[in-house]
Parts: sequence; C-alpha cells; structure tokens
Amino acid sequence: MARIKAGMTTHRRHKSVLELTKGHKSARHALYRRAHESAIHAMAYAFAHRRQRKGDMRRLWITRINAAVRANGLRYSDFIKQLKDSSIALNRKILADMAITDDVAFRKLVANLAARQTA
Repeated sequence: MARIKAGMTTHRRHKSVLELTKGHKSARHALYRRAHESAIHAMAYAFAHRRQRKGDMRRLWITRINAAVRANGLRYSDFIKQLKDSSIALNRKILADMAITDDVAFRKLVANLAARQTA
C-alpha cells in the first residue's frame, strides 16, 4: 500500500490560520506557529468581549437615563423605582433612546411619574 502524506491537509490548515490572522503584526500573521497562538488568543478575546459589550451598553444606557432624569429634577434610582411601582415596563435601552431622541415624551413620562408620586 502506498504511503499517503498529509501535505495538502497541513497546507490547507496552515493557510486558513494565516488568513484568520491577516491583520496581525509582524510574525503573528506570517509564521504558522505564532499565527496559531495569535488566532487562539484573538478568538478568546472576541468571545469574552461579545459578552462584555452587553454590560458596557447597559452602563451607557444607565448613564444617559441618569443625565436626562437629573435634568428633570429626579434621581435615577427614584425614577426606576417609580417606574416599577407604576407597572410601566420600559427597558433601559428604550428609556435611553427616548431620553436622547424624544426629549418631550421623556419629560412627560418623568412628570407623570412625579405626579403619581405626590398623589
């Protein structure tokens, strides 16, 4: 039986790793062993940061809501508590978008909550 070498398979695998590391610096995109290490680390960072981005966005939304609510004379924590007490189911993403794009509606919402608080 003839001996079968793995040259084509190895070449294809090396080529795919080198394509993955196309934008990396120096040996990290040119040499297979360094590129393989670089690709593994890059994929691990990408996996972790896809999850981290969700927390970053939530923090951004909270900051925007807080700024808009304080401009209307209320604190963020009080605002969220009043929303929950009045059974208004708006998430932070929608509230932040409303605070930025539709300032009039957001002010009406805050005024409505403040009126319910005093009543």
